[in-house]
Amino acid sequence: MSNLYGDYNQKIDYVFKVVLIGDSAVGKSQLLARFARNEFSVDSKATIGVEFQTKTLSIDHKTVKAQIWDTAGQERYRAVTSAYYRGAVGAMLVFDMTKRQSFDHMARWLEELRGHADKNIVVMLIGNKCDLRSLRAVPTEDAQEFAQKENVFFMETSALESTNVETAFFTVLTEIYRIISKKTLAANDELDPNGNSGLLKGTRIIVSNQELQTERKGGCCG
Repeated sequence: MSNLYGDYNQKIDYVFKVVLIGDSAVGKSQLLARFARNEFSVDSKATIGVEFQTKTLSIDHKTVKAQIWDTAGQERYRAVTSAYYRGAVGAMLVFDMTKRQSFDHMARWLEELRGHADKNIVVMLIGNKCDLRSLRAVPTEDAQEFAQKENVFFMETSALESTNVETAFFTVLTEIYRIISKKTLAANDELDPNGNSGLLKGTRIIVSNQELQTERKGGCCG
């Protein structure tokens, strides 16, 4: 796990919290591992509760720390993970393109997300496991239609082959940056008497030991 309080020698301009949501075993943890560490594990276990990792990258000459939260997809953990939508500025809605049911559940996950998150949150629909072409159960057109109807981004990815993973995260983070930087420009016209803008340049997230629970148990996730 990355050090939340690391990068002491590096000026961080923004911290963006992004949540990964979707059914269990659609590959959320593998997408995160591929993006954050460029790793893929063939025997990944089911995520219990919530885990997160960070990755620092440059957008428009600004240093952005992406804090990606991986939420367990199992039904019994949904009441626990709902609290972790708080403060999120981006979300990846992940389904497995070989499992129609995981796509059919996207409307419910999106409804839950919008019920807990900021209304301006940047959302991308992710059709994962596009390497399993012969097993496809969700036509690209169906996902595109859903994304267009709900006004969210859409991309097909493969954590195994590293297809579009970095592009998907970078697209979301760049859009978040575009929205936040516009707000910063607007806030410059509303300085306090000391000449300081009231807008924070990032989000400080306080993490308790309970929230850092990373216990794992058996189960397969692609």
